[in-house]
This record gives sequence, C-alpha cells and structure tokens, in this order.
Amino acid sequence: MKKSYWAILMVLLILVVDQITKILVKTNMHLDEMIPVISDKIFIYFVENPGFAFGMTLGGTLGKIALTLFRLVASVFIGIYIHRLIKRDAPLDVILGMSAILAGAAGNIIDCTLYGLIFNESTYGTVAEFMSADGGYAPFLQGRVVDMIYCPILRGTFPEWFPIWSGEPFTFFKPIFNIADSAITVGVFYLLIFQHKFFKD
Repeated sequence: MKKSYWAILMVLLILVVDQITKILVKTNMHLDEMIPVISDKIFIYFVENPGFAFGMTLGGTLGKIALTLFRLVASVFIGIYIHRLIKRDAPLDVILGMSAILAGAAGNIIDCTLYGLIFNESTYGTVAEFMSADGGYAPFLQGRVVDMIYCPILRGTFPEWFPIWSGEPFTFFKPIFNIADSAITVGVFYLLIFQHKFFKD
C-alpha cells in the first residue's frame, strides 16, 4: 500500500473514533457527569473546553475565532508538510506520526467549527440534542471542544513539611482530554523520542 494511503487511513481512523466518542458523550451525558470505567483510576467525565488545552481561553469571542482560524491554518500546513514527506519518500512511521497529529488537530477543529451549529447547549442537568429545533448553542467557529477522558492516576495529601501546599490534597494528572488530544500527544512524543534523527538530517 502506498504511503499516502496509510496516511489517509490513519487520519480517517482517528477522526472517526474521535467523533463517535464525542457525539456519544454529547448526546448521552449532561455537563460534568462522570462515569467510572476502571475503579477510581479512569473515568468518562464530560466537560467542554472553550479554548486552548486545559481550558485556557483567549480574549472572548474574537479570541475564540482567532484560535479556531489558527488551528485551521496550522492543520493546512501540517497537511502540506505530510505531502512533502511522502514526496521525499520519508519513513512510513514518520508519516504516520505526523498524520496522527493532523488527525488530532482536525478532530478538535470539527468541534470548534460545527458543534455550536449542530448541537444545542449541554447543561448541568440536560443532555444536548443533535440538530435541535431550538438551534445550536454557538455561531460558526465558536463551538467548544468535547473532552471526556479523566485519569487521576495518583491522589493524596502533601505532607505537613512540604513548602507552599503543606497538608493540601493533590491529584496527579488532572487534565481531561479526548481521542484527538491523545493522537496529537502520542504523535508528538513518538516523533521526538524515536524520529529526532530523521528531522535532524
């Protein structure tokens, strides 16, 4: 199979899994609902991210639109770069790593551009509807990213002698993320750890 086909297959596979999980969560759970999956270590926890990773925002409505447009432009450049890698006959694993990053970016772009138009508002007691008669919850480019994977690996309390947070509870790995975020993270770390020599050359 040609490397271009593998790249397309990787992008489509991640996008399909990402969007299926997001739509299932969005249409079956209310905001902030949490379902344990594996004991107290892995949860499905529905939140919506209005901006960057970890819920950081950028300057209200204009900032949100600018962020979404930036994501779109960045994804186009990543796509062009993958095309160039294929033309250069780069190793397949490099192409797949970049394709995972592109798929993750595209998955979150779909949320930002379309979800506000095709779903009504998710609230703390109401499940959203697809193509509701009430209309969407936000204009084009102003949707929110659906996050749902929560893995609080370690919980405890800082010892009394610990500076600043003495005696306070802590949770290791608090971010809530989605399949698209995972694809970006895995793609980036894979390229950094295993393919740094290729990019150096």
